Amino acid sequence: MAAAKRKRDLEAAGRPKKRAKGAPSGSKLAAKAGPEGAAPEEYSIPAPVSQGKWKNKERVLIFSSRGINFRTRHLMQDLRTLMPHSKADTKMDRKDKLFVINEVCEMKNCNKCIFFEAKKKQDLYMWLSNTPQGPSAKFLVQNIHTLAELKMTGNCLRGSRPLLSFDPTFDKEPHYALLKELFIQIFSTPQYHPKSQPFVDHVFTFTITDKRIWFRNYQIIEEDASLVEIGPRFVLNLIKIFQGSFGGPTLYENPYYQSPNTHRRLIRLSMAAKFREKHQVKEVQKIKKKESKMLIEEDPTEMVFETPAEEKPVEIQLVKPESKAIVKDKRKPRKIQRKKQKKLFRTEA
Repeated sequence: MAAAKRKRDLEAAGRPKKRAKGAPSGSKLAAKAGPEGAAPEEYSIPAPVSQGKWKNKERVLIFSSRGINFRTRHLMQDLRTLMPHSKADTKMDRKDKLFVINEVCEMKNCNKCIFFEAKKKQDLYMWLSNTPQGPSAKFLVQNIHTLAELKMTGNCLRGSRPLLSFDPTFDKEPHYALLKELFIQIFSTPQYHPKSQPFVDHVFTFTITDKRIWFRNYQIIEEDASLVEIGPRFVLNLIKIFQGSFGGPTLYENPYYQSPNTHRRLIRLSMAAKFREKHQVKEVQKIKKKESKMLIEEDPTEMVFETPAEEKPVEIQLVKPESKAIVKDKRKPRKIQRKKQKKLFRTEA
């Protein structure tokens, strides 16, 4: 047993020792050293592009309810490609309440949420929420145009970080200031995110016009810093801002908001009013036609300016008028013959 142990110790001493990963080997160290034991030649290794630490752990969950159309699905996919810090999930059932989304975000390890809610297969609502504490905002989404549909000339690097540009009115009113902070936390890509690129080559713009928020995405051209639109684009019509996540006390309600149902109802009423007006005009015309015509009394002065025509004497012819001499046309029999020949040719043909 002692002899076997000695053999093993001798074999272990003969084997080369294992080196750690990334550590240079002995031959490399010898090559680096100079011929006369001088210091090794210095060479620089390029540092990684982003050396910082990922501290802002913002994650956004982007998903929808059942019943969305193809346009909404494409818009949702475009937002996921533009936001590298986003996560996806399966469609939520319509019967489930919105409070369930807080639990879904917790399971997915997300602290922000963009939820698309479809109603009547034609109306689309967007929820932006800070889960699970709140606040949250509900918008009606209008004028959707996706990346594939627009075919714009602009382009940007996938995963690059965007600049966020806001209208000056976002700082004037308190509810817009709250929405601005919510947009910043949701749409801005965290610095040093693993899936992001350390470049800034496009801008998200949020403009307020006609009491609505207009979203656009532009490329920054390096030469002259001009902007070219990339897409997607959509318009957000604010409905309410809630204190909690997907519910709670109402902090702000938009007085200028008009629901799609009332808008469609007003269009139907205007169409009905036009039809009713046309029908009434036709009825008035029929009544006018049926009314009996007013009989005007004869005017005694009507015959004053009428002058009687001169009466011509009636002449009666007692003698029979002379008969005119009949001149026979010599060409007539020839014409008749030609007609008969033509008929024969037609019948033969």
